[in-house]
Formats: sequence, C-alpha cells, structure tokens
Amino acid sequence: MPGIKVDKGLVPLPGSNNESWCQGLDGLASRSAEYYKQGARFAKWRTVVSIPNGPSDLAVKEAAWGLARYAAISQDNGLVPIVEPEILLDGDHSIDRTLEVAEKVWAEVFFYLAENNVFFEGILLKPSMVTPGAEHKEKATPQQVADYTLKMLKRRVPPAVPGIMFLSGGQSEVEATLNLNAMNQSPNPWHVSFSYARALQNTSLKTWKGLPENIEAAQRALLIRAKANSLAQLGRYSAEGESEESKKGMFVKGYTY
Repeated sequence: MPGIKVDKGLVPLPGSNNESWCQGLDGLASRSAEYYKQGARFAKWRTVVSIPNGPSDLAVKEAAWGLARYAAISQDNGLVPIVEPEILLDGDHSIDRTLEVAEKVWAEVFFYLAENNVFFEGILLKPSMVTPGAEHKEKATPQQVADYTLKMLKRRVPPAVPGIMFLSGGQSEVEATLNLNAMNQSPNPWHVSFSYARALQNTSLKTWKGLPENIEAAQRALLIRAKANSLAQLGRYSAEGESEESKKGMFVKGYTY
C-alpha cells in the first residue's frame, strides 16, 4: 500500500532554546483528500525533539500538538497516520535522561491525540529507541535498550495501538536489528517492528554506487537487511555472519532530511 510524507519540514521555533517545529498543517485536509484519491492509504509526519537543547516545554507541546492535528486530519481523510516524534541521538546524556524525555514527549503526544479524538486503533507509532546520547561515554547493550524502551512504551502507549514501527536514528544496521530482536524475546501488547531508512539502505546504497553493474549485488544487500529485520521482529535474529559495513554507526550530528 502506498503512503506519503505530508509534513513540510522543520523550521526554527521562536521563543524556544534553538529548537524546531514541524510545518505543514495549512491545507493538509485538502492535500490528504487528494492523496487518498491518488491511492495513498497511510501518511507520515516527522517532528524532532532535541535533548541537548532542553527540550523546552514549548517545543514538546508544539511537537505533540502538531502530530495530533495531523493524525486527526489524516484519519478524517481515510489515511492511517504514522505518528513520529523523533528524539534525536545528539548529545552526551545517559540512557536514564533519554527515558525521562521520552516519557514526557509520549505523555504529551497521547494527551493531545485524545484531545483531538484520534482513533488509537487506526494509528501506527514510529518512536526512537531509548538509548544513551551518541556521544555518551558508555554504550548500551541490546538488552538494556530493550528493557528501557519497553518500560517507556508500557508506561505511555495504550494497548489499543496496533503497531510500533521503530526508526533507526543513526544506529548501525546491526545495532538497530539487535535492539529490535531483543525487544521481541517475549510478547508485547503491540506488534513491535521496524520502519528504518539508513539502517535498511546503507550497505545497499554503498554497494550500488549508482552503477548499473552493481544493481544485483545491491539488491542482494537490501534483501539481507530486510530478512534480518523480518527475523528480528519475530525475535529470531542472529548477528552471525554480518558484514563489517553493517556494523558501522551512521550517527550524523544535526542530521536532517
């Protein structure tokens, strides 16, 4: 089923601590109706929260309200909204600080989703995993990431929500897959799966290099990653035999797209 990214990108948020807000609500209803006519059946809206910059109450509220309005408008036009407040990896904070911020953000998001009468059974979430900041001196194990992330989700996400589709956010391909696998070692109230960009495409793109003669090898590389994550969302993945390229981190400070 085709879907479409409907936000219009991040811009500076006046009155905040150098933070951003996501634009795109103006005209969204008419655009969404047109997307549905063209065959779209789901939508995506990405906003971000920065831990080193606060996050300020203003930025968290703006992120949550924008996501809730987008979700309500999407559902009103027949589209399933993917709700994505990305908590950026930037910073040297601990995993406990990430947990604290993630709980605050998702509390606000679900408060405003309810205020906007969003149908919880008709949304998907695209959260960040709860990890230390990319510049923190200690890396977390897959089990720690799974424990912290599931603790946060169980405290904040109603079981009415059918699916959690994680973003990778600059983790290496193998890291993202190992963490997802660790979260699926026991049953969860929601389907816990993946919606990766970099952690699905990186090795494939580097293999392809834009050259026609590399297409088949690049397709094989993509299939390996897709299969690995397919197994991880069933809790059956093993990192045995993974390439060195797939183990390289992809964090980029201040990453935008």
